[in-house]
Amino acid sequence: MKLRVLGSAAGGGFPQWNCNCANCDGVRRGTIDARPRTQSSIAVTEDEQDWVLINASPDLLAQIKATPALQPARAVRDSGIAAVLLMDAQIDHVTGLLMLRERGTPLPLYATAQVMADLKDGLNIASALAHYCQLDWREIAPGDHAFSIAPLAHTRFSALTLDSKAPPYSPHRNDPHPGDNIGVTITNTRNGRSAFYAPGLGALSPAVTQAMQAADVLLVDGTFWSADEMIRLGLSAKTAADMGHLPQDGPGGMITTLDSMSAARKILIHINNSNPILREDSAERAVLARHGIEVAHDGMEIDL
Repeated sequence: MKLRVLGSAAGGGFPQWNCNCANCDGVRRGTIDARPRTQSSIAVTEDEQDWVLINASPDLLAQIKATPALQPARAVRDSGIAAVLLMDAQIDHVTGLLMLRERGTPLPLYATAQVMADLKDGLNIASALAHYCQLDWREIAPGDHAFSIAPLAHTRFSALTLDSKAPPYSPHRNDPHPGDNIGVTITNTRNGRSAFYAPGLGALSPAVTQAMQAADVLLVDGTFWSADEMIRLGLSAKTAADMGHLPQDGPGGMITTLDSMSAARKILIHINNSNPILREDSAERAVLARHGIEVAHDGMEIDL
């Protein structure tokens, strides 16, 4: 089984189109040692022909262009994308669904009831796609038994609820519901190896900690370095917690959490354009390296 990182940045990508922070300005000018990144999404395959897309980024067309395995190859109209699994209803994770509208058959979409409600009653993507390919919704119930997604015969997915927030457009943004945001364990049943994926992680729960401890690979929230990052840079009045993310630095942060895990690979994904870890030569990047923590980049591949 193979996991491919299609996009590794948080909402807005890197550089963000309207941001002139030191990171965004530097990567545009080529004056800092950093890679551009598209908005976060990964894909899972067993044979490098059929793929399950996990989250559908607004940058999906660029990600398909950069990934030949997702491009048409078997028919005049074709795609390597067999289905989509959504972790939440955030704009940077769902609006790529609109780019799949020309699909000839309904798109299998795995999502919780809460996410589908937001896509119907908030952002209304479901209604828009009803006029095109349509969505074949398969409900995910976090905490239930593991499930499979055709045609991946030897892959099992298991979802659990994360303590985070619904999107700002959601009717219950400030009234969290279980299922607004999930993490997923992806298991290769042929060898038992697994990865835990959670790009939006606001806090740890016993269930999340247990899932992380059991995984061979961790792909987890790397949005912010510090709790007050956006405030200090004058980019927002909100803390990391206000935005539903667990920062890397500080007591109880992601570095401390990952230090307690035995996974063979520990990788941060969904990285905000303000985060200093985007710079290959930053002091913060060196800290991660000393702790054995990697920073995801577009095109990264992980074998399970």
